[in-house]
Amino acid sequence: MTDFSGLELAQPLLRAITDEGYTTPSPIQGKSIPALLKGKDLLGVAQTGTGKTAAFSLPLLHRLAASGGKSLPRKPRALILAPTRELAGQINDSIRAYGRNVPLRSAAVFGGASIRPQIKLLAKGLHILVATPGRLLDLMNQGHLQLDAVEVFILDEADRMLDMGFIPDVKKITAALPRQRQTVMFSATMPKSIQGLADGLLKDPVRVEVAPGATTAEKVDQKVLFVAKDKKRALISELMADETIERVLVFTRTKHGADRVARHLDKCGVKADAIHGNKSQNARQRALNSFRTGKIRALVATDIAARGIDVDGVTHVINFDLPNEPESYVHRIGRTARAGAAGIAISFCDHEERGYLRDIEKIIRKSVPVNEDHPFHSADIANYKGPSKGVPQGKKRFGKRRNNSQRSRRSSRKAA
Repeated sequence: MTDFSGLELAQPLLRAITDEGYTTPSPIQGKSIPALLKGKDLLGVAQTGTGKTAAFSLPLLHRLAASGGKSLPRKPRALILAPTRELAGQINDSIRAYGRNVPLRSAAVFGGASIRPQIKLLAKGLHILVATPGRLLDLMNQGHLQLDAVEVFILDEADRMLDMGFIPDVKKITAALPRQRQTVMFSATMPKSIQGLADGLLKDPVRVEVAPGATTAEKVDQKVLFVAKDKKRALISELMADETIERVLVFTRTKHGADRVARHLDKCGVKADAIHGNKSQNARQRALNSFRTGKIRALVATDIAARGIDVDGVTHVINFDLPNEPESYVHRIGRTARAGAAGIAISFCDHEERGYLRDIEKIIRKSVPVNEDHPFHSADIANYKGPSKGVPQGKKRFGKRRNNSQRSRRSSRKAA
């Protein structure tokens, strides 16, 4: 299969795909679309940046356009669940772009925005509803939404749903769906808990996997710099003097850390903004739009806020802080080298983060090359052979980290 015309999609969709500049389906699209057009349930294992949104939205649009029928008030015919407001908005934008030539209505509903306009949209009738779990349950509980007419249910980024504590909400939502439906589930990783969820939701699914779980994009040039914690800001200033770093995503572990790095970059003459759960929806959207249009050169983000960011042309990812969950590293660096382009991921590793780096190298099954020639490189940190195993020195694996996880999940619910 060499182009989209071989996938037997409706001509209005093919025209829209051509207008978007796409000619050849990605591997996940080439494997998923035929099965979904046949009405099969599907379990897709694919990282972000592989084209999975088109993989599920094009067959959905084809099905709804072919069957016809008006949209019903408060009763969508298709439901797509996403873990974050950013991802929900971007999925809806993609659906509108691909479905521009077919008479179908879609909308995204999520927390952090006024519920009144969302209620009005539902009352007018939608064919496709994209939602975060928390806001969807609010609308259901208030009587503004019924799911008994849903023909297709799509659960995107199921592993992130688990990370953010949304699985109980997902189960409440699926209990309200008709038994006779097509169900599609995508996840970047497939831990046992997610496999168990899939077993309960999917009926004789087609499994599509375009890369082994938790592997990194082959075209990402990965590097690590061992640097003292108090020199990280000076290091990022040094790096940003390089004009080849045209559009960069910078990752921190904390919200306050993201704000501090963004302010530091601004003071250094680098246009930057931060995106995290404490920002209002409007502020987050403004920052994302500014990054997408090139008004700012650097977007500083926490892991939860960045999940779902789909911006072309990200030349670099900088891990200002290494993540304490190695899977997050895979998601972070997947923000560059998208759509066949090359990309560079640079990680800063201080003394306390050596354990995190070892965990990352285990999950990606290779060592991250060290930039030993850089003037900020610390041989002392690089050669340190301490006892930590995935946990910074002086911190216990249980107790504190578990509490942090619980707090993270509570804040994630509010963010969505």
